[in-house]
Amino acid sequence: QVQLVESGGGLVQPGGSLRLSCAASGSISRIGSMGWYRQAPGKQRELVATITSTGSADYADSVKGRFTISRDNAENTEYLQMNSLKPEDTAIYYCNANVMPNNGRLFHSYWGQGTQVTVSS
Repeated sequence: QVQLVESGGGLVQPGGSLRLSCAASGSISRIGSMGWYRQAPGKQRELVATITSTGSADYADSVKGRFTISRDNAENTEYLQMNSLKPEDTAIYYCNANVMPNNGRLFHSYWGQGTQVTVSS
């Protein structure tokens, strides 16, 4: 079994910063790509950023230049540094990881439980 546990959400004023963390644990052989998604009230879940196992990152246009995704492969952890936050960034943020379990041959997609980010004055 694989678990993803997120932390770092909260309330921040417009223009502020937050750093989200997502730690993977359990029966892990390898972790492939990882990513962050978000879902605002009344909207579909959308991709925020992804990062490959070798560190190549990609971002949604709405967050380019403001958010930075990173990972620590030794700790099976990914991060999302969010700067210059806007009210429209308010959402529940979910981490995602493609994990090959021990004794497995295929990657499976796992999700964190979600963490609330609220940007408001």
